[in-house]
Amino acid sequence: MHTLNTHCLHTIIQTFTAQKNLADRALAQVPDGAFHTVIGEETNSLAVIIKHMSGNMRSRWQDFLTSDGEKPDRNRDDEFIDTLHSKQAILECWEDGWRVLLTTLASLTPEDLLRTVTIRAEPHSVLEALLRQVSHYAYHVGQIVLLARHACGEATWQSLSIPKGQSQAFTASMQAAQDNTNQP
Repeated sequence: MHTLNTHCLHTIIQTFTAQKNLADRALAQVPDGAFHTVIGEETNSLAVIIKHMSGNMRSRWQDFLTSDGEKPDRNRDDEFIDTLHSKQAILECWEDGWRVLLTTLASLTPEDLLRTVTIRAEPHSVLEALLRQVSHYAYHVGQIVLLARHACGEATWQSLSIPKGQSQAFTASMQAAQDNTNQP
């Protein structure tokens, strides 16, 4: 069981890190003025999504094993008000949330996965809480990528994945690299 828990924890940490890296690569392409753009009346800007994610991360991951994940000092509704005025403030908020999350993840042990934590007074195993949050952040990272791509426009957007029409070539190059690795 310890080996499985170790593998699960390692994989979850890799998944969180991959989500951050994907969003970072998208955000790096966004023109400074586009962080506050909304594409519809009930949509959020990049700045607001980042502020919300950071607020969620600080609430969920500070004292993760010992206090409820919804901290009494969190004002979730305020997270949806665009108050971060500069790109620097937005990115500092982003990094602060991730710092709290990644520091907490690094402190977890495989044995912690079956411990119980609460989020809004609802009990979760640590594993359930981790999966809940990786799903939540992946949802918002998808929004970030879409809004970043929209802000850049098709002419300047650099694909973060396999560009359309290049799947076969990519698969062939991956197979060739694997074949070279497996040769004696």
